[in-house]
Amino acid sequence: MARASDESGGRSLSLRGAALRGALVASSLLIAIAALRHTLDVWLVAGVGLALLTSAVLIVEDARVRTQAAHRVGRVEGPLRHADALLAAIPDPVILVDRRAVVVEANPAAQALLPALKAQHPLSFALRSPDVLGGIEAALRTGQVQRVAYAERGPTERAFEVQIEALRLRDGEAQVPPSIVLFFRDQTSARRLEHMRVDFIANASHELRTPLASLAGFIETLQGPARNDPAARERFLEIMRGQAQRMTRLIDDLLSLSRIELRAHVPPDTVQDLALVTRHMVEVLSPMAKDRGVAVVLDIEEEPLPVLGDRDELLRVVENLVENAIKYGESGGRVTVSLGRTPARPGGLAVELVVRDDGPGIAPEHLPRLTERFYRADVAQSREKGGTGLGLAIVKHIVARHRGRLAIESELGHGATFRVSLPAAEAAPSSDVMQLS
Repeated sequence: MARASDESGGRSLSLRGAALRGALVASSLLIAIAALRHTLDVWLVAGVGLALLTSAVLIVEDARVRTQAAHRVGRVEGPLRHADALLAAIPDPVILVDRRAVVVEANPAAQALLPALKAQHPLSFALRSPDVLGGIEAALRTGQVQRVAYAERGPTERAFEVQIEALRLRDGEAQVPPSIVLFFRDQTSARRLEHMRVDFIANASHELRTPLASLAGFIETLQGPARNDPAARERFLEIMRGQAQRMTRLIDDLLSLSRIELRAHVPPDTVQDLALVTRHMVEVLSPMAKDRGVAVVLDIEEEPLPVLGDRDELLRVVENLVENAIKYGESGGRVTVSLGRTPARPGGLAVELVVRDDGPGIAPEHLPRLTERFYRADVAQSREKGGTGLGLAIVKHIVARHRGRLAIESELGHGATFRVSLPAAEAAPSSDVMQLS
């Protein structure tokens, strides 16, 4: 609209300039004719005076119009500059198209989302979505706001809700053809959280349903046929105790995971000796390893290995990794726990905990999903060994809170290796370092 007014104002200025030049040329011709004739009659004088008067009037009018045009352009360009800055500051993609779906404006977020987007080109060249293009037509036809879904299938899947609205503007008394504005609201995080919530509820319900059903069945048996059978009663009570312990472990793991997630944004600020933590936890788990016939080999530097960490959470990391290695790698008969300093990127040092077993290993298709909640490479084996499917998820979240990294390496028939790398901290006075009894 502003561009159209500028163009009409420019044409008016051009016409006035041409008239002014014509008046000046006419005056010059009349004066030249008088000089050639060496005479100065009344009509010639009147013509020259009229031409000069017309020139003066046009000069004054031209100056006035140019001044008004400059003020008008200034009034228009100021808001336009503010509008451009405002559009660029909007974090969500915004695209303005005309009634033919040709791109008029787009902010940087829209350009990042659709790299092929170009002004004065049809939107369909960059956005091949029948739902969005159909929404533009519906907004033009009905004048009502349209909301459609759009998914970006690039390297990482992203989901958007596109709000499509017709803008009907007036230029003075004239009705301007409507333009269409498209707002892209990023729904990726919300969709992901919703999927996680649904999966979590389904998995937790499934994990609790099995032991509850077992308990209910055994209780009915003890109240009925096995009421007077001491041997069956003892056997069933032992199974019921195991099922109750399984539910307790599951609830404890769920509560631990919730507490860790609540503090995920707060990095620990207490110096802990990871070597002391590791030695203590391996000593606590040594009876389990002995019962299963597994030898746990420690390879730890003698000097302290300080990190910024939460004592209980670091204990949980070592416990889960070493306990998993003992349970699932028992066929190999050996678990190696190593701890030492390694170079860190982009500089500095890290303390790396490595837990390696000689068990059957893990198939490569399972590796990317091992840290998901309730995911198991072998469901039956995990439940048989008392696993809840949350151990590695807990480890992942603790390591993330400590600003560290978790890596899993495995090959079928050659065991599995779990690496936890945490940023090294400066040594603290002995009174400030965690002591374990």
